[in-house]
Amino acid sequence: MRLTGKAICLLFLSIFIFPLYAQTLPDQPDMEGEGSPPDEGIFTDDDAFFFEAPPLIFEVPVYEIRTLDAIFPNLTNRQRITAMGINGLRNYFTTDESPVFIPNPELGIDLINSVMRKNPSHIIEALAVVPYDGRELDLLDIYNALGRIEKIKDQSVLLNGNDFYVFTESTRIESARNRRAISDPSPSVTLPFSETMFLRLKEINLGNLFLRGEISIDMYGITYSMTNFTDVRYFLVPIVRTERFITILYLEPVREGILIYSVTGFYIPGFIADRVNLTPNINRRIRIFISWITDGLRIQETVLVR
Repeated sequence: MRLTGKAICLLFLSIFIFPLYAQTLPDQPDMEGEGSPPDEGIFTDDDAFFFEAPPLIFEVPVYEIRTLDAIFPNLTNRQRITAMGINGLRNYFTTDESPVFIPNPELGIDLINSVMRKNPSHIIEALAVVPYDGRELDLLDIYNALGRIEKIKDQSVLLNGNDFYVFTESTRIESARNRRAISDPSPSVTLPFSETMFLRLKEINLGNLFLRGEISIDMYGITYSMTNFTDVRYFLVPIVRTERFITILYLEPVREGILIYSVTGFYIPGFIADRVNLTPNINRRIRIFISWITDGLRIQETVLVR
């Protein structure tokens, strides 16, 4: 005998669904009595289709501000004191040498490997702590301090007893292709998860430097990388090719202040490195960036708590 689709459906209901329903509702009257069709009154109790699940419990991680020693446990007492000073710590090394400032590997702060992917010939690491000079600052304060690109040009270093301005212009630009200058946005009231921006810094010796800035934010800190998306030239001669210069900054509020940890890497050919000592020049530029961040943080300290 060949069953139709309707007959198969009724057979399925009679074998599986109806007995199951009858077992879950023992107090229901017998629906197979005289004068009542087999399916009358079935599924009238809406509560039969709902069950009470146990409440879901999410454990929110506890945020606890860290210390300088917790992030850099191998610092000597002298290094710790110098890091808290106005210039901080700096160390220059080449690819056949090892870094000195090594974060706790359990914390996942790994700037060195990101820089080494660019195959640099020269690396400079820096470490500084900007002590609080008022209220304690947070990640949003750091983010807004990093957003004041136009203020980079206002920073100077002392050279032969005089203020020396490394950058004569500093501005955001629309994109890598559209290099029209745009103004810095107003300070933000919220934190993005990530952000990409494009910058033009006019260097007193090298002319225009075009950089791509990338920001990423996690629970504890902000990572800010700057990479050249055009050649860096000296008198029209390319000395650092596209994507071969990178500076990565990691900033975190710690108990002692705002931690600034940076690693800079760049590749220059050997015949140029033998003739031009770029280390003092790069050191000056790192000092400029630390001063720029410090001034931005001081501005944030005057902002009322949100």
